[in-house]
Amino acid sequence: MTINPLNWLLGLFSLDIGIDLGTANTLVHVRGKGIVLNEPSWVAIEKRTKRPLYIGAEAKEMVGRTPANVLALRPLRSFNVYHLFAHMTRVRDAVEIQGIGKAHEQSVAPVPRPRVVIGIPSGATEVERRAVFDATMAAGARETFLIEEPTAAALGANLPIGEIGGSMIVDIGGGTTEVAIYSLGGIVVSRSLRVAGDEMDQEIIAYIRNKYNLLIGERMAERAKLALGSAFPIKDERTMTLRGRNLVSGLPEAIEVSSIEIREAISGTVKVIIETLRDAINETPPEIISDLMEVGICLPGGGSQLRGLEKRVSDELNMRVWVADDPMTCVARGAGLILDNLEVNRRHLVTTARTPA
Repeated sequence: MTINPLNWLLGLFSLDIGIDLGTANTLVHVRGKGIVLNEPSWVAIEKRTKRPLYIGAEAKEMVGRTPANVLALRPLRSFNVYHLFAHMTRVRDAVEIQGIGKAHEQSVAPVPRPRVVIGIPSGATEVERRAVFDATMAAGARETFLIEEPTAAALGANLPIGEIGGSMIVDIGGGTTEVAIYSLGGIVVSRSLRVAGDEMDQEIIAYIRNKYNLLIGERMAERAKLALGSAFPIKDERTMTLRGRNLVSGLPEAIEVSSIEIREAISGTVKVIIETLRDAINETPPEIISDLMEVGICLPGGGSQLRGLEKRVSDELNMRVWVADDPMTCVARGAGLILDNLEVNRRHLVTTARTPA
């Protein structure tokens, strides 16, 4: 591959970056600095010009409060790209402003041209991979490498995926649940499920609407999930107040719900995730099953912090289950580790039709 002299020169002053471009949160890991950015994956755009006005936490605060000419959205909520070019533009803006731009605010580079490793769902299509690749290059990357999220999460959780013994990871994010079983650095069995934290929020909204005739927003549902959500009965069952609009009277109303009700509301999503794990294990060779019973199943991702989830999965699958250290940052940290020794770690990368210039 021909080396661009300008890219090489700018690379001397730029930082290597690992990005977890998640549907719920965007995390950026900078080599030598650790996690420098952790913000919601929200973008507020002007409808007419499609120009991004706010990114991250500021955009999320605008949800449900925007004027008629502004739209607050999550551009990465789904990688099913119906309007490819519009999606690529939004992804590019998210990467540019949240990732590369902010990570270099204190950099000595006059024009940042970093090498970027970016995590993508294992079930992403070639079109979706190219959308992410092109968006990252357009955002200012010198070179872009793609890695499947479960592999990045496994590296970030320090799982020995390159060894002979089996390792299993279940990365539960906002929009997808990634399941992968590894041995000798390769994936033996994998599943990519577009059911995760967002689906739990929708189930809470539907539950409250059906039981109380109360319409609540996504942010209120997310607050209830974080405060009361659990996958297994807990000792300190709690309550909280939810506010919304009564569908019968049309007037504002507040109700009090318990953690028992929220657990019942999200039980469908939890059951789907567990059934997916059961299906993956059912296809796993017996020798690797023996390894997994010894080392257990690792849970990274924000969804793994749901109370009692590891105990519920352990009881259902009859295996040891443990939550990774700092599960939210596993994918970003794993992506950042790739560039520490690119030649050795290149086997973990996903190829695209185009190569960087």
